[in-house]
Amino acid sequence: MKRLFNLQPWLAGLQWLFFLFTNTVVIPITIGAAFQLPQEKIITLLQFSFLFTGLASMLQAVTGHKRSVMEGQSGLWWGVILSLCYAAPSQGMSLASLGGSLAVGVILAGILTILIGLCGLAPYFSKLFNSGVMAVFMFLLGCRLNTIFLQGMLGIPFGGQEKTGEIDLPVFLLSCSIAGIVMVISLKATPIIRKYSLLTGIIVGWVLFELLLNREGIDVAGKMVIELFPLGTPSIDLGIIFTVIVAGFLNTSNTFGALIGTDSIYQSHTTTNEFRRSFTISGMFTIIAGILGLVPFAPYVSSIGLLRQTKIIERLPFILGSAMFMAMGIIPQVSQFMAKLPLSVGSAVLFVAYLRLLQSSLQYFMQITLTTANLYRLGIPLFTGVIFMTFPLSYFQSIPSFIRPLMSNGLLIGILLSILLENIKFKQYRKKKRLFLS
Repeated sequence: MKRLFNLQPWLAGLQWLFFLFTNTVVIPITIGAAFQLPQEKIITLLQFSFLFTGLASMLQAVTGHKRSVMEGQSGLWWGVILSLCYAAPSQGMSLASLGGSLAVGVILAGILTILIGLCGLAPYFSKLFNSGVMAVFMFLLGCRLNTIFLQGMLGIPFGGQEKTGEIDLPVFLLSCSIAGIVMVISLKATPIIRKYSLLTGIIVGWVLFELLLNREGIDVAGKMVIELFPLGTPSIDLGIIFTVIVAGFLNTSNTFGALIGTDSIYQSHTTTNEFRRSFTISGMFTIIAGILGLVPFAPYVSSIGLLRQTKIIERLPFILGSAMFMAMGIIPQVSQFMAKLPLSVGSAVLFVAYLRLLQSSLQYFMQITLTTANLYRLGIPLFTGVIFMTFPLSYFQSIPSFIRPLMSNGLLIGILLSILLENIKFKQYRKKKRLFLS
């Protein structure tokens, strides 16, 4: 208790607050834009995102894996949901129908995640995600998310309006300037300022957007309105549900990456019980996400970078930061203000942030001996995933509707191919060492 009256834990907690905020604020805004939600519903999504991200992170630190690792809305899930939003209108599906089936699939994926935790299956699943799979996963995730961010930087709307949208040149030029500012800060600034490059980019970019483009957000009275299934009333589309459950299975890679990646920091190996508790909590909040229209949760691998940079691994500052983030979600005026964040500004900042996925991917590639067999195992899923991302959705109309959402998603296809090829039992062909890096 005495440490609570010490300034240092609160300052470190404030740093965690910035980290939680920067990694969360753009997600509900892009989801709301993709589903063409009114401003008041986007505000509610923001409030719930802040509240439950803080609560999930705190529970993981106190009763889950008990490490200072952010539990937030998963980048893999985010990319899959936005991809489905992009594809739905071309496949004759309304966004409301997509949202309803998405909710059902996310709830089922949450139940699956809880079962993995309670049944102690995590060690068996972890063997599927070796260095080759993680290399392909990180690279394809970067391609998928940065495609979305670049679209936001260009000023092209989400939610099936891409074909009729046009590049907004002033918005694009400002977005490039914001991305340049963030990169310069990350490269040239002092270490203290460098830690907050993303937050600085959001603040500076937002101010420049309002001053130069003068596009003021809609003013809505701040009020938390609890609405179940805001993306659409629960419905059954087997193709969407199947795709979402597959995404839930692949999302387990985030837990393995984040926890095994912090083993060297905490100088201990993640135990089966820690995996069990972590998966159970992630599954619980995934079910909540399905009901409230949020992007499902998972531990953030990017937390490793902050832990290594600051050397602050104690749980108290992390818990304080999580509590402050929860408070931001409870105060409606905060979410009302944050909902006005221009999509192009958030996209520009996150475009720079997620370029680091290339570093993570290359670190995994470096662990692999590049024999001819290994090149095939890496090249087939990597190129197939990237190429499938570029195919027009009309190419997949001949595919049965049950698997069409999955087959048209290059991110999921690439990862599944990688898991299949990496785990076929031929002769020993790669280094035995398996290590998750930040």
